[in-house]
Amino acid sequence: MEMMTRTKGRRGKTATGAPNPVDIHVGNRVRLRRTLLGLTQERLGDALGLTFQQVQKYERGANRISASRLFDLAGVLDVPVGFFFDDMSDGARDAASAIMAEAATGPLPAAREGDALIKRETLELVRAYYGISDAQVRRTVYDLAKALSASAAES
Repeated sequence: MEMMTRTKGRRGKTATGAPNPVDIHVGNRVRLRRTLLGLTQERLGDALGLTFQQVQKYERGANRISASRLFDLAGVLDVPVGFFFDDMSDGARDAASAIMAEAATGPLPAAREGDALIKRETLELVRAYYGISDAQVRRTVYDLAKALSASAAES
């Protein structure tokens, strides 16, 4: 296998200097799980021996997460390491491959910025939904949301 060379200073970033789409996705998954558990960035940082600013940088994808830190995060957030890579878009995978192949001849596609799964509103809604202890009531809320969505799509 041919050894890849890395452009000095890029450290896995896109040609424009933006974070690697995989790092953005992993950071979004860290934020998703942290929010679903009701943890603040400060509490997660304390559990990992980090500052909340470092957690912020991880969640934005601005700083890359090492394998050992990812392992620690999985333990603290009570998920398998693979959780952080679940539901990755083809665009993020393709962009990361392009970076690794040093084929960046122009701006690379960004991670799905409009992805509803990374919005705070979505995270809070899911957390509130799972906060409903009565399964019957939870199912009614679910059915209501689906009906409203279908009605809005028909309009």
